[in-house]
Amino acid sequence: MTTDPRPTAEAPRVAIVTGGSRGIGRETVRRLAADGWAVVVNYAGNAREAEAAVDEAGGRAIAVRADVADEAAVATLFDVAEEEFDGVDAVVNAAGRMYLSPVADVDLDALDAVHRTNVRGTFVVAREAARRVRSGGTILLFSTSAIGLALPNYAPYVATKGAVEAMTLILAREMRGRDVTVNTVAPGPTATALFLEGKDEETVARLASQPPLERLGAPADIAEVVAFLVSPRGHWVNGQVVRANGGIV
Repeated sequence: MTTDPRPTAEAPRVAIVTGGSRGIGRETVRRLAADGWAVVVNYAGNAREAEAAVDEAGGRAIAVRADVADEAAVATLFDVAEEEFDGVDAVVNAAGRMYLSPVADVDLDALDAVHRTNVRGTFVVAREAARRVRSGGTILLFSTSAIGLALPNYAPYVATKGAVEAMTLILAREMRGRDVTVNTVAPGPTATALFLEGKDEETVARLASQPPLERLGAPADIAEVVAFLVSPRGHWVNGQVVRANGGIV
């Protein structure tokens, strides 16, 4: 049983949130900061959005640029977190890329790009997290509930997230003796720019009507799940894929 207290101003718990400048990552930054966490907001390229996320956090937060698939950049990201806040207690790997296409028409360069972020990037971040997250901490990865929906055109995207789900329990078992949990959150359709891009109103309305709750998820819905899983209250949940989707699958 973990005895870690809630974060305090004197001794905050520390989270790295990749993809923290937009969407679910950004809402997670805000939610963890509200709980008293110190947050390292990782971003790939949009410094203005990352700084806005830091400002919204309103607490102890910094922005650090790093490509999640670049092992040297990710090592530096963790170095900065440790130098600034003395350690890392949670890593939330919300960075992701979406590419949709029928299998017969897949652009292999686009496929390589989505694999680089979603698969290689997840392994790079998870590898560094496995080496550095402190006892009592959490490694939290991201998948998608679209895996269960099996929608046409989604194969290039869901294949990458299937890889993430496959590693979840394995990594949790590899962390035996460290008191570090490993879980994956698999959101359903969530109203983020990544999800809405390229979809017409009819498609969005159809997807929103499918869950029994009859709406799209909001980034805040997913951030609440993240906040629970990285807290001491959620520490008995380990090696799981949590489908936060309003009952769509």
